[in-house]
Amino acid sequence: MKSKLILTCAMLAILLSLCACSSEVSVDASCDDFMELRAISKEVKVPADGSLTITLCSNPTTGFQWGSSQITDQTVLEQVDHKFVPPEAKGNRPPPPGTPGKEVWTFKALKKGTCTISMEYSQPWEGGEKANWTFVLTVVVK
Repeated sequence: MKSKLILTCAMLAILLSLCACSSEVSVDASCDDFMELRAISKEVKVPADGSLTITLCSNPTTGFQWGSSQITDQTVLEQVDHKFVPPEAKGNRPPPPGTPGKEVWTFKALKKGTCTISMEYSQPWEGGEKANWTFVLTVVVK
């Protein structure tokens, strides 16, 4: 009985340590977050050779879109993917028109260092509203 308890505790400790050392880091910001703040600035730590996923609210039906990610040091972090994920259907009904989706970026941590990712949510045409929302993420690669 006592050995089973010790074994269970040891396994739990190993699982917790594995979760704490995850090589995949995610950062999300919802439409509500941006409606409240308009400018979001965060910091995150990512292990070298790990990946970072940023998911931001996006609603192209408004004419706004996130511009390309601006990375201050591309020797530390590299963008490997960017996609739009449309809103999900509720049961067998499609989402109502104007429902926001998400834009998702994936980055690869290349080496130890610090860099910043900056993005602006704007209407990309001449005369369109610029930097309606901004997102800045400081990334520390350990």
